[in-house]
Amino acid sequence: MSGSAEDAHRMPGQLASLLIDVSTEAVGATRGHAGGVYLRSGTPGLLRLAVLTGLPGPLFRPWWRMHVDRPFPVADAYRLGLQVVLPNATETMRRYPQFAAGLPFQFGSLYVPVVAGTTTFGVLTVLCPSATDATELLHHRDRMVRLAEDLGASLRRLEDGGRSSVAWDGEPVCVRPPGARPPAGRAGGFAWDPVTDVVTADERLPALLGVPADEFATSVQALADAVAPAEAQRVLTALRETAGGRPPPLPLYVRSEDGALRLVELWSPYASPSPPGTPSGAHPVRGFVVDPGPGAAADAAADLLPEGVLCLDRLGLILYANPRAGQLLRRSRTQLLSHSLWDGVPWLNQPAVEDHLRSALLCPDPVRFHVERPVPTGGERDPGTYEGDRLDVCVYPGPDVLTCVFRPASRVTEAGELASQPGVGLSESDSESATAVSPTGPPPSPPPASPSMAPLYRPIVLAIALTEAVTARQVAAVVTREVLPAFGGRRLAIYLVQDRHLYLAWENGFPKGFLAPFEGVGLDARLPGVETLTTGRPIFFDSMRQLEEAYPGIALDANEGARAFLPLIASGRPVGSCILGFDRSRSFSTEERTVLTALAGLIAHAMEKAQRYETEAALARGLQQALLPRRLSVHPQVEATGRYLPGTQGMEVGGDWYDVVEAGDGLALVIGDVQGHGVQAAATMGQLRSAVRAFALGDRAPDEVMSGTNHLLIDLDPGQFASCCYIRLDPASGQARVARAGHPPPLLRQPDGHTEVLDLPGGVVLGVDPHAHYPVAELHIEPGAVLALYTDGLVERPGVDIDDGITALRVALSKVGAPATRPSRRTLAGMADRLTALARHTTHRPDDISLLLATRHPPTNPHH
Repeated sequence: MSGSAEDAHRMPGQLASLLIDVSTEAVGATRGHAGGVYLRSGTPGLLRLAVLTGLPGPLFRPWWRMHVDRPFPVADAYRLGLQVVLPNATETMRRYPQFAAGLPFQFGSLYVPVVAGTTTFGVLTVLCPSATDATELLHHRDRMVRLAEDLGASLRRLEDGGRSSVAWDGEPVCVRPPGARPPAGRAGGFAWDPVTDVVTADERLPALLGVPADEFATSVQALADAVAPAEAQRVLTALRETAGGRPPPLPLYVRSEDGALRLVELWSPYASPSPPGTPSGAHPVRGFVVDPGPGAAADAAADLLPEGVLCLDRLGLILYANPRAGQLLRRSRTQLLSHSLWDGVPWLNQPAVEDHLRSALLCPDPVRFHVERPVPTGGERDPGTYEGDRLDVCVYPGPDVLTCVFRPASRVTEAGELASQPGVGLSESDSESATAVSPTGPPPSPPPASPSMAPLYRPIVLAIALTEAVTARQVAAVVTREVLPAFGGRRLAIYLVQDRHLYLAWENGFPKGFLAPFEGVGLDARLPGVETLTTGRPIFFDSMRQLEEAYPGIALDANEGARAFLPLIASGRPVGSCILGFDRSRSFSTEERTVLTALAGLIAHAMEKAQRYETEAALARGLQQALLPRRLSVHPQVEATGRYLPGTQGMEVGGDWYDVVEAGDGLALVIGDVQGHGVQAAATMGQLRSAVRAFALGDRAPDEVMSGTNHLLIDLDPGQFASCCYIRLDPASGQARVARAGHPPPLLRQPDGHTEVLDLPGGVVLGVDPHAHYPVAELHIEPGAVLALYTDGLVERPGVDIDDGITALRVALSKVGAPATRPSRRTLAGMADRLTALARHTTHRPDDISLLLATRHPPTNPHH
């Protein structure tokens, strides 16, 4: 087991040891890249990554938390109690496209639930090399099943012996995997106090130097003689300079008595100047001596390379950095060594770099990309070292170490550049030589160039993004965001077919008015945007000159860049065409043409779905409006206004309604909410609204209205329930009688602006209990007061208590509009608009919303 003692100390000790042991053993048993344990948390439905073995935590932060309802393998294993085996990227993409989009690399993975009895504690997972099919991983799965069963039993015992359930609510602890090979050499440490000239050595140093422990001298001269007899003076000079606050920037390479290389690393725990009371040149000195074996010569050679070389362990810790790396990264070697890459080089902490590093950690192939260096502080550049702000980076994976090579991009010829994408591969022999690179040697030459500019996984990313787009405009926006940057495009136009003509649905980047002549062209026109659709064949032009030669007389953009015309065809039906424009001339590789054609198919299906959505949504909105009252009953002394907002997720109608009905010589104010959405909810809502209106017109008492409606819903037996609030108001006196059936409490804003929640008694929701009783409460509404009835969609938010939402609505109602003795219909409408403004602009609103505001006027004749 390996890991950070500090991290383990922050965890409950027994649980920490247990999880780290199991995760490490699972990685070793399956020969995996990495592994981990997800545990349930204190938040219902949320899993948290407790231990991560073999991978740096910061790179995998998006997967630290996992809701059990998400379409991810970890969630399925936990929620369904299933063992999930994903042998390769193809199977992962087929079964879990959202997961594949986030980690689009060639690896396999296994997920086994950790269960004891009827309790599921979490999931044990391992990421392993890609396999041809699931059968190759079954023996690994069986081993993981046994480990998960043992872990479940241990967690059960731990829970039974404690006062609380086993759960995880912190960040994951990152653990180094068991080493795949023995360490390259031996090391021993020492400390020297220059004031007393006493050297203190650990137990390993005498053995490394070949001196019996009881004969090891404690003076600095004796230490120098033992470390490098022929270079003792050089060692002494370095020790004294370190004591003076000037440690050597690089390790000393010296020779032992038999000529073998030794490495001496020196530092001082204090920075210059000396701490108070310390004599000048008397910093305490610490160091270690390493007998690195045959790799030391390679390290010395790597120090002389013109390229920058960094070596990282699998947790991102920098193990080696040559001088050129420090120069190119603008960081001293002290700032790099023994720091994580993100601490050592903070400006590398950016999403694109993280994605490439994830690829190198999970796949065997080298990765190459470009990165922009920030301008030095103050904007000044050192003319001796400045070679442009772009660096070419190659990352070579190994079983224990990643070797990163940095060189100025200006030195990399265009012919030798590689696409910045995962999946750039080497031959098998090249891959083996790359993975053999260690901190003790220089990397091999970069892999051969690839002409592709588009990530192979771009169709997956686009497909996932398009699942969230429901309108044609949203689809086009996704294409602009996901496709153009991937291929270096600057312009996009999407045309859709209507009545055998093409009409512009979206454009971005074209000169103003340039596309106007092409609007509404027929499908018989000889234009590339038309012919790509009628022939079903994508058309690519490397330059505008090629386009002009193929279509003489066509209006050309002043820009000289390349163009791609893609047919949008879904299920064999023409939908439209897509045009991509580029600022420069360029050729399209076979791979790019294939990927762009696949993307066009995805765009076509999304556009077809969007058109169908918009048609059906219009019908749904029309149905909803038909079910809501066209006008509210009026009374000379009562003003009322209502608002309805449909949910934004999906196109189904909802079950909310409101109404104002004449009831004898008074008015009935009604609001209700049928559970669920869709035609059934709307039909049930229409029947309930009609029933309540009939009871109100008969001037039945509020409790009778609720009881009668309750029996009707039970008799209909739609499998649904409903909440309702019914208020019978006497406009002349302001007296009101209220009955509630599981509905949120009304709000009352007094004429002076003071607003309260009316905590009135109520009964259960309608449609549940045929014997339910609905108590009637009474209240008085002053002239100028505003009564607010609403459905829970206005006050409910995920993860927020509904009482907090009601309080927020009460505060908002108290602030809208100035106190008035006679609010007008316009005043009420403005208040309703302001109260629903936030909800109206909320993109993801799962529930529909209804709001009914009413106010009472004083009688026009004061003696009445």
